[in-house]
Amino acid sequence: MTSFMGKILRVDLVTQTADSISVPPEIYEAVLAGKGLEAWYLYSHIPAGADPLGPENILAFAAGALCGTGAFLTGRWTVACKSPLTGGWGDANCGGLFAPAIKQCGYDAIFISGIAEKPVYLFCDGKNVEIRDASAYWGLDATETEKALHADLDGICRKKPCIACIGPAGEKCSFISGICNEGGRIAARSGVGAVMGSKRLKAVVLAGAKAIPCDDPAKVKALSKELGEKLLKMTLPTGLGVLIGAGGTMMGHLPSIPLDGSLTSYMFREWGTQANTSLAITSGDGPIKNWSGTPHDVRLMDLVYNPEHINRIETVKYHCYSCPLGCGGKLNIRGRKYAEFDETHKPEYETIEAFGPLLMNWSLDSIYQLNELLNRAGMDTISAGNTVAWAIECYENGLLTRDQTDGLELTWGNTEAVLQLVKNMIARKGFGGAIADGVKRASEKFGGKEYAMHIGGQEPGMHDARNDPQLGIHFVAEPAPGKHTVGMSIEYSAMSLCDICSWAPPAKPHAKSRDVEDLEDIALISKANACYTMLTDGAGGCYYGQMMGVHMWKLIEYLNAAEGWNYDGDHYIEIGERIQALRQLFNIKQGFDPAAVKLPDRMQGIPPLPSGPLKGITLRNRDQVSAHWRAFGWDDKTGVPLPDTVKQLGIDRLTEVIL
Repeated sequence: MTSFMGKILRVDLVTQTADSISVPPEIYEAVLAGKGLEAWYLYSHIPAGADPLGPENILAFAAGALCGTGAFLTGRWTVACKSPLTGGWGDANCGGLFAPAIKQCGYDAIFISGIAEKPVYLFCDGKNVEIRDASAYWGLDATETEKALHADLDGICRKKPCIACIGPAGEKCSFISGICNEGGRIAARSGVGAVMGSKRLKAVVLAGAKAIPCDDPAKVKALSKELGEKLLKMTLPTGLGVLIGAGGTMMGHLPSIPLDGSLTSYMFREWGTQANTSLAITSGDGPIKNWSGTPHDVRLMDLVYNPEHINRIETVKYHCYSCPLGCGGKLNIRGRKYAEFDETHKPEYETIEAFGPLLMNWSLDSIYQLNELLNRAGMDTISAGNTVAWAIECYENGLLTRDQTDGLELTWGNTEAVLQLVKNMIARKGFGGAIADGVKRASEKFGGKEYAMHIGGQEPGMHDARNDPQLGIHFVAEPAPGKHTVGMSIEYSAMSLCDICSWAPPAKPHAKSRDVEDLEDIALISKANACYTMLTDGAGGCYYGQMMGVHMWKLIEYLNAAEGWNYDGDHYIEIGERIQALRQLFNIKQGFDPAAVKLPDRMQGIPPLPSGPLKGITLRNRDQVSAHWRAFGWDDKTGVPLPDTVKQLGIDRLTEVIL
């Protein structure tokens, strides 16, 4: 017995039909489920040159292999498609309760093609699959949509359904829109919401109750108990958050940054991802003033965005499925400046950074409002923040006039102007509507390409590669470029991958200059990071579990117990390598040129910053990307997986299996 349901659901919105298809066991052995299953299926079934917003594109929802087994921190779901933002592989990841709902309907993944004639939603309860009229919900924001569907369906279904839906940004096919569940928690990246909107698919509603199998539930339970006991023992003095900014200043001047993975679990449990904001502002990790500034430009801003301020208005913490940490929370923002809502999700680090230091915005209250606006709209805060930063710098340099911006004075720190511009982007109104497809398209329309911080069409996550050069490798070499969740050297230090992977270099303190200059060792580190992250995505794991390290969150042991296998770490790392190669091959098939993806000069340190913790740093990004590709067995100039590599990984045999 394994933890896989053994089937996928295929839905055609044109014919309004669905069929259940069995998946051969060898596919699961090769790529697991989650992102791996999506990569295998989409590579074969989306034709070359497909329009991302056309009927041939396929929107995939998948749960990970470990979801529902009792393994801690394995409640993530992935949505994938051809990205309208980049023209290549696109995926986004989210938590909440939607992942197990996919498997409880009897499937490991749902693949949706075609375009409906009118707004619809997909309903599945494990027995019936129906494509239902969604006209009554079209136009509602994501939170309103969930509430309306629950009001109509709760009590009728055998169990309370789980819902993934789009808001106005997805309906209007904004290239920077995502897909939401749990009241605005969002799978945000790659423009997946635009693909869902183009299909006139308002929501996917799942209400199945099937049991999820597991080969050795007692072993999985024991592993989770062990992890839970370790987490309970981890405590730090109350109120330590006030010192985080000082810690970031120290980190910015250290020659190396060691990180104990167990410490991250405490930080996320206590504060959530906001724990990183003050650290990032002062250390050089977080971008400032559209990636051109230094901590000196926002001196003492770390105090404004200290996580203790956010914790004081938190009313309740919440957990994703199978999560013992509970990094999420709801905030009471009633009566606060700018607030149009009573509550909001606790804003993530990426949101605070993108609308705080990146825009020179000193108002934490405005972040609460922006967070709720964008969550309800289903718009990616990372992409939206980078786009607004570009607009401000263009305005500052005379490339945009007040007439062009609908009267908005787009200056650094002008909170009211930022709020109105974001509302206009969501509504596709005026200048806001003209830039609602992200910074690349905006700069093609209005100029200012030198201020447009995007990588292969996608806006970068809120971490500076000049502070962590390995991140710059992943920004460029990742098949979905611009994503920050694939690997960083600081994460590698925490994870101890060398203890499960025979060829992964040991993690040890070293001078930061080595991360810039070294090629071959850093390439092996970046490869190991990428492979392990793909394995995590195939399992449905959480990146914060991953960061705890292999001796706390025992992914290999979990997989062997749940699937009845007895593979070592090298075998599993190879599964991650196979998933990464399939995603890259998808890009090649779609005409996406990996060699054309560049890190903007500013983000490489060309010219270098004159002061601050990143002073004088210029990356060797192109050389390091080439070494990364070489380590994967891909052509080091083009990024194309070499025939011998494809054969060695067995991908040629996998792609011959057509369902």
